[in-house]
Amino acid sequence: MSLTRGQILFYGLPAVPLAVMGVPMYVFLPGFYGETLGLAAVGTALLVARLWDVVTDPLIGSLGDRLQTRWGRRRPLIAAGMPILLVSAWALFRPPEAVGLGYLLGWGLAAYLGWTLMSLPYTAWGAELSEDYDQRASLTASREGLMLAGTLLAIAWPTLAGAGRADAETLSGLAWLLVLVLPPVVALTLWRVPEYRLTSHSVGWREGWQLLRHNHPFLRLLAAYVMNGLANGLPASLFTLFVIHVLRAESWTGPLLLIYFVVGIAALPGWLWLSRKIGKHRAWALSMLWTSLIFAAVPFLGPGDTTAFLIICLLSGVGVAVDMALPAAIQADLVDLDTAAGGGRRTGLYFGIWNMATKLALALAVGIAFPLLEWFGFDATQVEDRDGTFALALFYGAVPIGFKLAATALMWNFPHDRRAQVATRARVRDAEAGHPATPNPAD
Repeated sequence: MSLTRGQILFYGLPAVPLAVMGVPMYVFLPGFYGETLGLAAVGTALLVARLWDVVTDPLIGSLGDRLQTRWGRRRPLIAAGMPILLVSAWALFRPPEAVGLGYLLGWGLAAYLGWTLMSLPYTAWGAELSEDYDQRASLTASREGLMLAGTLLAIAWPTLAGAGRADAETLSGLAWLLVLVLPPVVALTLWRVPEYRLTSHSVGWREGWQLLRHNHPFLRLLAAYVMNGLANGLPASLFTLFVIHVLRAESWTGPLLLIYFVVGIAALPGWLWLSRKIGKHRAWALSMLWTSLIFAAVPFLGPGDTTAFLIICLLSGVGVAVDMALPAAIQADLVDLDTAAGGGRRTGLYFGIWNMATKLALALAVGIAFPLLEWFGFDATQVEDRDGTFALALFYGAVPIGFKLAATALMWNFPHDRRAQVATRARVRDAEAGHPATPNPAD
């Protein structure tokens, strides 16, 4: 179907409040709870909560693919997930004084369930809204660009509140913001944005698993995405600790993140232009190489190097939006390979696996980095700890480079480009018209 610019914009709107939820969950909460409960304990609790998505993501994705209602396949799940997300966010962002690990784990599990019920059908919906190669990129850019705008709002909130970092008062303010903004925005999107009309049915589990196993471009993209997710998850989880304990610049926590994401939004049109010239996979690979080059200077920073780190945030921020937009746009194209091979419209399952990989990478980043930091002697309650802070700097700046280079190697000569996608769309039309599916030699 062909979409208007207004519909593309309305589709992206829920990304703003979802980002307001996501930033505290991945950036602020580990450090906030870790200061009272201990880094290792918090890392373990959050790892368990995020691994919960290993189960819920593919199940909810498959449920959405098979759901048949008068309101569509994606809308009912989004509406069901919203109250769960709101209640759990309220509990996590406004904890009682005597909070324990059980509280964090329980509400963390609920929050990720609500998040999955909303975000997974939301991303699958976007992949199904248009069959046009370029309009798919526009949909992804709308969602991810507004996601970054919501990220900016969440990051700026502590600074606007006068704290400079995420304390109890600023997290409470974010909880109120989420409660007030999410319901009307989601209602507007559900009302104004159409949904793809199902013309084919999914295959059984056994046949579907075989089709997925032989979708080699998807598996290759997934591996690269997990590697890059680990590279992004480490600095995201350790950012607050790095600024406080390595740079000794606690008041700069919010402004530095704000600058980082502002640059990302500003640079996104340039990356989209480049992707049209050299391909989405090659543009993404170049962005990862660029970020690796910039981050190589991070381990050499120390107390007082705030200006140098500001420059690093400016330069590395250039690649943050493309890291979100282009992989998802490539993923939308690769779902068509499954449909062309006779798998039906299994967009929910594919994005369930995609979301599962995203959260698994972030979970591993927290669950591995925090205990290892304690093992290397880092103590968040101590300011003067040279060995511990050096280990923190390595985990924040050096380790991610290896993961990004591995992802770059997988994507540089990726086989599914624009030409391959045009051929795949022709095969999809044949498959949905009832003609036998044929293999694609290029894939």
